[in-house]
Amino acid sequence: MQWIFWLIAVILSAAAGYWVYRADKRRQVPYPWLTSLLRTLVVFFTLLLLLVPVITITKNVTEKPIVLLLQDNSRSIANALGNDSAAYRKNINDLTTRLSTQYKVVQWGFGNTVQADSPFLYRQAATDISAALARAQEYYGLQNLGAVILATDGRYNQGANPLYQDLSLHSAMYTVGIGDSTAQKDIRISAVYGNKTATLNSTFEIRADVIADLCKGYNNSVSIKEGEETISSVPLAVNADRYDRAVSFSVKAAKAGLHHYTISIPETDGEKNVANNRKDIFVDVVDEKKNILIVSASPHPDVNAIKEALSGLETYRVSVVSADNFPTSLSSYNVIILHGLPSVRSKVAANLIAARKPIWLILTGQSDMSAVNGLSGLTHITVTPSPAHDVLPVYNTAFSSFLLPQQILSVTDKLPPLSVSTNDVTVAPGAGILFTQKSGSPKPLWILEQGSVPSAMLAGEGLWRWRLYEFRNFADHSVVDESIRQTVAFLSANNNEKPFSVALPKYVWSDQESVSLNAYLLNANNEQVNTPEVQLTISDSAGRKQNFSFERSGSAYGLNIGIWAGGTYTYTAHTTYNDKQYAASGSFVVESMPLELMQSGADYPLLYSLAKKYNGGFVPSKNVASLYDSISHNERVKPLIQTDTETVPLVDRKWYFFIILLLAVGEWLLRKYWLAQ
Repeated sequence: MQWIFWLIAVILSAAAGYWVYRADKRRQVPYPWLTSLLRTLVVFFTLLLLLVPVITITKNVTEKPIVLLLQDNSRSIANALGNDSAAYRKNINDLTTRLSTQYKVVQWGFGNTVQADSPFLYRQAATDISAALARAQEYYGLQNLGAVILATDGRYNQGANPLYQDLSLHSAMYTVGIGDSTAQKDIRISAVYGNKTATLNSTFEIRADVIADLCKGYNNSVSIKEGEETISSVPLAVNADRYDRAVSFSVKAAKAGLHHYTISIPETDGEKNVANNRKDIFVDVVDEKKNILIVSASPHPDVNAIKEALSGLETYRVSVVSADNFPTSLSSYNVIILHGLPSVRSKVAANLIAARKPIWLILTGQSDMSAVNGLSGLTHITVTPSPAHDVLPVYNTAFSSFLLPQQILSVTDKLPPLSVSTNDVTVAPGAGILFTQKSGSPKPLWILEQGSVPSAMLAGEGLWRWRLYEFRNFADHSVVDESIRQTVAFLSANNNEKPFSVALPKYVWSDQESVSLNAYLLNANNEQVNTPEVQLTISDSAGRKQNFSFERSGSAYGLNIGIWAGGTYTYTAHTTYNDKQYAASGSFVVESMPLELMQSGADYPLLYSLAKKYNGGFVPSKNVASLYDSISHNERVKPLIQTDTETVPLVDRKWYFFIILLLAVGEWLLRKYWLAQ
């Protein structure tokens, strides 16, 4: 309707100009058309100020499509390119230069981290393709991302398989294969799996993945040792050029303490890479009965499901109470499981923070989310509340804090949804996520946090239905029960309340990364203190020793001892507090084989499958220049026109009044000048 006011302004201003023109012509003004024009403009601009005080301006901005180059910057690429490194760099630069004429080209290098500069140094110690793709989606997902060029050898040694990654990329992906895809003769142990803790006199499982390339006819066995003693062995007969198998060992926890196991496989004839024929794993066997307290906001079948999952285990003594009977003292309990607590009705947060005990929060519709977020002294998880809704679980294949039965994936597909009352769950870096929510963007559902006070959170209720459905479909509930048991074991493992202890983030390190240790000292009230000095002695397999001093970090101790050569090392830490001497000891392993050299050759099938999945194309590195034609002819990679509408209030524009004044003064001066002659 604004055009009506514009039309009125034009008509009235034209009429005013015509009236001035006739009057000035009778007065014989030299140029009546000029004064008429000035009057017309003055009236027009003044009427606009009254009739159309706000002007709407529409602008169209053309946004170029983004072409993101993800360049593998790990050490294996330097070996794959060899003498062709300079030629490959030139071809990539020529491609990006041509693409820059039509597209906005962004270059990232990735390995174990993603970097926005120096993508052609090839120095990163590991490769995580899934993390690089997730970062691309996170950063450019809402922008006009036209195409992703993934240049790599396809060999990843960290993160999930990118082919099964749940991404919502709407752009085409073009993969560039670097290196020789010809397989070499190799048999290796690609990964080992086992629980970090086990209870005394129990039997636990350790699994290993064995992969063999071009080793058909190989006949030997995979063995597990502790020190020089062979505990068990499994026969292995390779009957194909491409062979993979998971082997399992049952180990008896006959002695308490930290146990170092080595899984190895003999080399085959003609095998060049033998460093990947063994793997190390550490298991901590604990010998003490744990008191587990389950507190519920109201009676709920989940409580009975957790109690039944823990029943029959000699390690645990389980107590169940309601919120109305919450114990005044929590000192006798090792782990506290809270179902629907803290709630608006039951304020228990202060008791939990004061006790500093490992907790497992199971969130329900009765949970007070603000009180949950207030437990910052125990957990670094924050939640955003929302109305209750059903969420299906998805098992996180990258989870490594403990081992679950092999049928976990098939069981997860049959599980019913949990009732979740949170909209978003934010976890601290390094937290383990056992299950995620099956939604557009995976959100944490079952979280575990390591630390001086470990914690866990399940963001929904309905575990009893999980047990029921697993039993109906598989005649048992071993997966759900083991998830509950291992979560409790995770929480209770480091809660031994020893006055002095030393912990490592992991016990198997690479010779390309710095080794770090943490120490904790408790006073009589089980509070962390770091008043005295703590000394550390590390010995190698030859008996050579090095001495260090821990540094104070917060209320605990921390020490980074740098990069160490491959081998097995033992450590002993000691301190004196209140005239009492304390000591803690253990061991760790440094692998001399870098992750990037554990596999050789390029995985072209993976790159081809990725390109097909995301509607792109695959080319070997020598044909990288052909990507220009593929991208430029892709109709999906096109500019995005954004319309920006802006409302401009004329009364706020001082220059507008200045124009009206200038026109009016100009007319007045001309008329005064001509009439004075």
